[in-house]
Amino acid sequence: MIRRFIFFAAAILIAVPAAVLAGESSGQEVATSEAPKVQIKKIPAPYMPASSGKAMYVAYCASCHGRDGKGDGPAASALKSVPSDLTQLAAKNKGKFPENRVSEMIKGDFDTPSHGSKDMPVWGPIFASMGTTSDGLMQLRIRNLTKYIASLQQ
Repeated sequence: MIRRFIFFAAAILIAVPAAVLAGESSGQEVATSEAPKVQIKKIPAPYMPASSGKAMYVAYCASCHGRDGKGDGPAASALKSVPSDLTQLAAKNKGKFPENRVSEMIKGDFDTPSHGSKDMPVWGPIFASMGTTSDGLMQLRIRNLTKYIASLQQ
């Protein structure tokens, strides 16, 4: 039962136009006065190597935070809360990247409305369930992902 729950919880978010989900895509462009509505489709998180913070970011975070970390990913418009601009974390913290806070957010140890909600998974338990029960591997994933986010700072 716990494995089934973790597998379900291990979802990444993908933006899909509502017309595509409803099977209304005919291959023709249709001019409308409003932008197409984006819906979130949850799929199982793919296994990514713990050694690459960038690969994990692209696979797990970019759908909401955007490839450049500015909070403009393809799923962002469908979320209840605007994803954080990850490039401004140091600037908003007196020029110092808040490494411990970012690690806590990823792991799920920090209480915030946007992380861990139905929109965005908390990655700690998901990382812990990937391939091994090693706490060290989960910590390596969080560390390398945090370091990659630090590299995005402007």
